[in-house]
Amino acid sequence: MSCPDCDGELAVFAVPEPLEAHAPEAALTVGLCADCLRLHPTEEPPSDGESRPLADALPEGDAGAAVALLVGMLDSLALNRAGIVDCVEFAERSGTDVHLTLDRLQRAATDPHFDVARRQSQLDAFL
Repeated sequence: MSCPDCDGELAVFAVPEPLEAHAPEAALTVGLCADCLRLHPTEEPPSDGESRPLADALPEGDAGAAVALLVGMLDSLALNRAGIVDCVEFAERSGTDVHLTLDRLQRAATDPHFDVARRQSQLDAFL
């Protein structure tokens, strides 16, 4: 499946049950665009392994889904504060270094729709 905004490839993840409230349109699977880093609800089954877009930047499974949901909320920190905190905590409990993952995403995405480094520094300020 490709991104409806830029036609980039989507890294698809199943949304973990504790984070379902933070998924767009209450989707059970979401796709994070490898190019623009926009998050979209999808009905496509989750991708896995080396063939998954952003495989070098995002962890697999629930931790990857938590980071994908987090990235989907970074365009509005003030409105999404509770969801962002939930996703960061979930990802960290799963063993993921969120800051390192955001650094990798910044390098991997070709045309992010927001300034990843700026959002990361703002995220640091309120976590």
